Amino acid sequence: MKKVITFLVLAVLVSIASELKAQADMIVGYYLTVDDESDDPRSQVRIFKATNGKYYGEIIWLRDPLNDDGTIKVDDKNPDPKMHTRKIQGLQILKDFTYDASKNEWSGGSIYSPTSGKTYKSYLKFEGDNNLKVRGYIGSAWMGLGKTVYWKKEQSRR
Repeated sequence: MKKVITFLVLAVLVSIASELKAQADMIVGYYLTVDDESDDPRSQVRIFKATNGKYYGEIIWLRDPLNDDGTIKVDDKNPDPKMHTRKIQGLQILKDFTYDASKNEWSGGSIYSPTSGKTYKSYLKFEGDNNLKVRGYIGSAWMGLGKTVYWKKEQSRR
């Protein structure tokens, strides 16, 4: 009887762990970002889970990958001059997110803005099935000093 109870408890724990993992991994996929003013697609970001168990995101598609002079867009706004030659397409902009089941959000990470060269604390949370709320902020999230954008989850890579 003790073995049966032990087995049932373990089965329940494994089931709960599997469900939490599935919830955490919901964020993995492709997201379309849009221009704030025109609502036109600007880029596509791929969010993935790394071997360390944290979530990261990289720009995999740009609507306009070239500057007006025909050169490839690079990370020239970065405060570190050594980074100025990094291409925007392929740039990792989300780092070190972990899933917080109690808030149903991914937090503890940062977001990098290649248009400003600044990095902000950030959290990610679904609002609806396919709308990812991306909040970058300074200080603490509750202070209201930041910006929120919404990314649309897509089925595949562009």
